[in-house]
Amino acid sequence: MPLFGKKKFDERSSEMTRRFMFKETLGTGAFSEVLLAEDRETHAMVAVKCIDKKALKGKEETLENEIQILRRVKHPNIVHLHEIIDSKSHLYLVMELVTGGELFDRIVEKGSYSEKDASSLVRQILDAIAYLHDQGVVHRDLKPENLLYYSPDEDSKIMISDFGLSKMEQEGVMSTACGTPGYVAPEVLAQRPYGKEVDCWSIGVISYILLCGYPPFYDEDDTQLFKQIIKGEFEYDAPYWDDISDSAKDFINNLLEIDVKKRYNCSQAISHPWISGNTARDKDIHQSVSAQMKKNFAKKKWRQAFNATAVVRHMRKLQLSSQESRAAAGQTTETQEGQPAAP
Repeated sequence: MPLFGKKKFDERSSEMTRRFMFKETLGTGAFSEVLLAEDRETHAMVAVKCIDKKALKGKEETLENEIQILRRVKHPNIVHLHEIIDSKSHLYLVMELVTGGELFDRIVEKGSYSEKDASSLVRQILDAIAYLHDQGVVHRDLKPENLLYYSPDEDSKIMISDFGLSKMEQEGVMSTACGTPGYVAPEVLAQRPYGKEVDCWSIGVISYILLCGYPPFYDEDDTQLFKQIIKGEFEYDAPYWDDISDSAKDFINNLLEIDVKKRYNCSQAISHPWISGNTARDKDIHQSVSAQMKKNFAKKKWRQAFNATAVVRHMRKLQLSSQESRAAAGQTTETQEGQPAAP
């Protein structure tokens, strides 16, 4: 059912301020802002996403898709949508308030941190994504900025947020290039039809970073970055990986698998001994991991939105380069199933 046609409320100055006491701005976006608010009746604190309909014009379908998914899902590790309030000029999403901060920021602030801590974090992410996949939902933009701690408590759970790029599998084959540089799966870059396997790849990237503090794929030049991802080229560099278990590396290898048929799904990942067994080590790796996180994730590049048009342009260059290389070498143009020909 279309959102922009439901029962209307007065503007924020009336209906919204009657029901909520607005405190401060938590964040801003291209056509929205998120405000901290208190429900005047229950005194519960919530986050209200205020969406400007005028600025949103032409993108209504994207928002409706996000809201459809938020209404559909209910999981302890997924930020909950409480209510939608529609006015003439704005749409208001009353969301569960998450106050614990971003994943990497909290790890840096910790006094100690081990493989077991990382395993516990990844288990929560896997549980939530397994639930989404069971519901027919593909997140498509899993990254550290979308993984938040529920509260400042030491034992706080992790919450998955931002379903702006999420898609229902029932809506048909997905082929749109979207995501965030460094976390996007090779089949997306190769402009092939893809599915929920892309989320498992992203979890592999996040797991890698959680154990060393830097990304498995990185280059200042996006073309080179995409080449690395398509080939699945990454290493476990010394000395950062010297104290990390072989089990952790095996877990990551099975997620950062370029062949989608061989890549672990969430169920397989959860059953891996590094997640469900006792192979994750207790040794404190906080000093090394936090130092690398400070060094690598202060870079603005990792917080930029993924430009699908730029990716397609880069991929065309890669394909052209690949064709020229094969022609020069007289090699066959056949490629491995699920994988583009490497340049």
